[in-house]
Amino acid sequence: MSAPRIAFLSTAHVHTRGFIDNFLKAADGRTVGAVWDDVPDRGRRYAAMAGAPFVPDLAAVIADPSIDGFIITAENTRHLPLLRQALPAGKPVFCEKPLVTNGVELAEVQGLLARHPAPLFCGYFHPFGAAIQAAAALVQAGAFGRITRVRYRNAHHAAYGRWFDNPDLAWFHDPALAGGGAFMDMGTHAIHALLTLFGPVREVFAVIGNHSGIYPACDDNGIALLKFSSGVLGTVEAAWTQTGGIGGLEITGSERSLWNTAEGYVTGAPGKPAEPLAPAAERPTRVDRLVAVIQGEVPAAELQADLAACIGAVSVMESAYASSQSGRWMAVGTGAHNPDWKGTP
Repeated sequence: MSAPRIAFLSTAHVHTRGFIDNFLKAADGRTVGAVWDDVPDRGRRYAAMAGAPFVPDLAAVIADPSIDGFIITAENTRHLPLLRQALPAGKPVFCEKPLVTNGVELAEVQGLLARHPAPLFCGYFHPFGAAIQAAAALVQAGAFGRITRVRYRNAHHAAYGRWFDNPDLAWFHDPALAGGGAFMDMGTHAIHALLTLFGPVREVFAVIGNHSGIYPACDDNGIALLKFSSGVLGTVEAAWTQTGGIGGLEITGSERSLWNTAEGYVTGAPGKPAEPLAPAAERPTRVDRLVAVIQGEVPAAELQADLAACIGAVSVMESAYASSQSGRWMAVGTGAHNPDWKGTP
């Protein structure tokens, strides 16, 4: 098979530069075949970086027979209009996370997929790394005994670092374009990872707000409790105000536990020394995953399971925001939130 030619649909996301760098450094001949953007100046800048043509006609990019797949790196609330056009083409689509930001949009995406079952995945990467792949194998093997509690922290200091002052990235703190703030941005990774490992969530209770006041139009932190259908109780922490500490996954079981340290993940049990977690083989993510999907190297069952977690993350996230607004536990799939809500300082 010839090396894949891939089109960018928008270049709004902070990860766009890194994705283009992936193409420029790859040794397999993958190329950016076209760049479209609803902000032409921005699109032209990234097209020049990629050594690709800027094409102002979205329909022409979608219809181009030389394009093998699409990368959607638009603002979060602008994913759906691009999915409406890209999915009917039947080519693999890598859409930055979250897939969409509310249940109404999610239902439309599911309808699109029912009519146009193109391969679709999001920009999640946590479950596919060497450590979490190893943890997943232990979960499947029952090595923890009965798992009772899990936790995932995904946080950095973006607010204190003023990462989103750049005009190209200001949309990250505009709820109308981002669908939320730090919890939407960072919490979705943690939720997707836990759904991948432990299955669906039935209820959520969350407290989401703003600590720093730096990007006051949106939240900059959040903590959610998740009741999994399996009976496991989970905690998600997400923030743009994390100034230290260790993030990642924690699993507590009746036989042993897993947690992260400065030296990497370990497992341990009462009365026994902690043992380093032997890493497993990584799975491809993001641009590498799109190339692998185009080349038929990702099993259909793996894609299906991941898409279920991508879809589930939208429902859990919406219910988390609704819970924080109402102060009550919220059944997953039943709570709509106001995208203009800023959270409680």
